[in-house]
Amino acid sequence: MEIKTAVYTFLGVISAIILWGCGKSDVETPTKLFQLESIEINGVVNASSYREVNHELVIRLVFSESVNPGMIEENIILRKSTGEPVHLRFILNSQSVQIETFDKLESFSSYQLEIRRELYALSGNRILTGKVYSISTGMDTSDKFPLISDEQLLTLVQRQTFRYFWDFGHPISGMARERSTSGNTVTTGGTGFGVMAIIVAAEREFVTRDEALLRVQKIVTFLKDKAIRYHGAFAHWINGETGATLPFSTYDNGADLVETSLLFQGLLTARQYFSQSTPAEIKLREEITLLWEEIDWKWFQKENENTLYWHWSSQYGWQMNMKITGWNECLITYILAASSPTHSITKEVYDQGWARNGNMINNATYYGHRLPLGPEMGGPLFFAHYSFLGINPKGLKDRYADYWEQNSNHSFINHLYCVDNPRKYAGYSEHCWGLTASDGNQGYSAHSPTNDRGVIAPTAALASMPYTPEESMKALRFFYYKLGDKIWSEYGFIDAFNLSLGWFDNQHIAIDQGPIIIMIENYRSFLLWKLLMNDMEIQKGLTKLGFQFQVNPLS
Repeated sequence: MEIKTAVYTFLGVISAIILWGCGKSDVETPTKLFQLESIEINGVVNASSYREVNHELVIRLVFSESVNPGMIEENIILRKSTGEPVHLRFILNSQSVQIETFDKLESFSSYQLEIRRELYALSGNRILTGKVYSISTGMDTSDKFPLISDEQLLTLVQRQTFRYFWDFGHPISGMARERSTSGNTVTTGGTGFGVMAIIVAAEREFVTRDEALLRVQKIVTFLKDKAIRYHGAFAHWINGETGATLPFSTYDNGADLVETSLLFQGLLTARQYFSQSTPAEIKLREEITLLWEEIDWKWFQKENENTLYWHWSSQYGWQMNMKITGWNECLITYILAASSPTHSITKEVYDQGWARNGNMINNATYYGHRLPLGPEMGGPLFFAHYSFLGINPKGLKDRYADYWEQNSNHSFINHLYCVDNPRKYAGYSEHCWGLTASDGNQGYSAHSPTNDRGVIAPTAALASMPYTPEESMKALRFFYYKLGDKIWSEYGFIDAFNLSLGWFDNQHIAIDQGPIIIMIENYRSFLLWKLLMNDMEIQKGLTKLGFQFQVNPLS
């Protein structure tokens, strides 16, 4: 304290000497500096940044003296994160400036308020220093679109999402592109989903039956004449122009048995749907049957092991060495392998390979719901979707599980986890839920309660519509009405979003878009379940594996 006092005394003496030398007989009070004294947004004063601000933004600035009104507009600027300025209204009252926006700010968006050094007071004093404040908005809870009935909303979502497969289908092969940016890369499993989506579109009259038939025939002809097959199976990714295999990874440049299964779930459903005795529909059924019967499921037992293997490559053989074991999305592979009229597997392959002699059983309870199979908390929700686009889980049982209980409880657990929101991510609620494999702000990941990164994927809740109709409908209303300005597009909902970070994907992915259309339709009419479950070969395969099942989903 003594040192500080001495310094201040010394400076005072020096200042007095300087003033005396300038002819000043008395020490005058120095002119007050022109500066910003306070900023208030949403009742918060003098913060360095402002989050979750009102979309009808009102800012109040108080300066140390009256502001020159002719300098305000050029020197107090609000910009979007893109750099685009926001149109502002200024209300000046001497030293106070109130700022309002002409239009509401966008939800989950970032802005910067800049007060530039070129701002002057009426006295001619320039502001001491410029300021920049970060401003971000949260959710705008107003409805982004006019209210319609739930039935109209379901139809709208199906129609718009279907456009991904119809308008964006590859022009030569007709197959589904992997994602919005994939160019010539088409996806085998996603194409199976796309075929089922086309069937829904024909029934809902988004396209005519003849248009749907032509598109499916285009796909089948390409698969038959151009796409490379490996013991009857197709690769994960295919060049949509040439049919050549596109490697999914270094050693994965050949057959993908799971992707092939997802494809044929769709094609066998189409074989059931296009059942008329016209030459075109007869031809389609014959060509699907030809491709179906050429898949050598036994080959993928890798020298007669009692399990199926996921990959085989003519270059690398069994290098991937990945057994297809449960519980995950691959039940459909074993059902189709048992249903094959030409290369069928035995029940032992199912019990020892898929079920691992019961080692896929869980039976723990989460949020009051018992989960018969699978990992902790159920894993990503696509486990409850992919194998059950055509296979009806209602009444489906074997020695390991009741599959309606499995899928319904998995969906409830996923929903209740998001409501609980133990990691406190923004937005999670009974209206905003759904963790599954999807894009994310950190890249693609199999999101789940045990791999929760704050990323919600609309497909998770929407494709669970048959299992959790009330919860899924709440999510659909929220996604469309409340977040529609951010996540609704010409091809339906974007793949995923993270409200904690204000991140919204700009992509669509075939294997996420397809289940939305298909499972909403199974909820509404059981269409795909009725078609595939009435396939006699599927019934024989299910019986062979020891399943109880319902042919008519209504019973």
